[in-house]
Amino acid sequence: MGRSEAAIFTNMCMIENEQGQILVQDRQNKNWPGITFPGGHIEKGESFHDAVVREVEEETGLHIKQPVLCGTKQFQTNQDERYVVLFYKTNSFSGDLKSSDEGEVFWIEKGELPNYTLANDFLEMYKVFVDEKISEFYYDQKGEKPTVVLL
Repeated sequence: MGRSEAAIFTNMCMIENEQGQILVQDRQNKNWPGITFPGGHIEKGESFHDAVVREVEEETGLHIKQPVLCGTKQFQTNQDERYVVLFYKTNSFSGDLKSSDEGEVFWIEKGELPNYTLANDFLEMYKVFVDEKISEFYYDQKGEKPTVVLL
C-alpha cells in the first residue's frame, strides 16, 4: 500500500492591527458562508508562504509580511482527498483595506467575534490561532456525524 494520497492545500490568515483588532471576512460562498479569516487555495508549485501573501492581498488589499504558521485544519473529503488548511497569523502589513468578490472585510474586537454569524465551526478554529497549546483542528469522521477534535 502506497503512502501517497490526493490532497488539496489551502490557507487562512489572522491579521491583527496595532489596536489589537482582528481582520475578518464575511464570506459570500454558499458552501461555507459567514465570518472567517481571509485565505484560499495554494496553486500547484506555489510556496505556502507566497500563497497566503497572495490570497490575503487579493481578498483584502493588504500586503502581509512575516506570516507565521500557527496550526492546521484537515479532514477527508467525499472524494477521499485530504483537505488541508494552513493557519497563519501576522501583525505586519501595509496597504489599504478593500473588500473583494469573496466578501466584505473589516476590523473587529476579538471579544466581539461570537456576536457575528460565523462560518461553520469557525469559533473552534479560532482557538488554534490564539491558543499556543493547540496546533490542529481535525474532523474525526468515525461516527455518524463528524466531530471536531482540537489537538
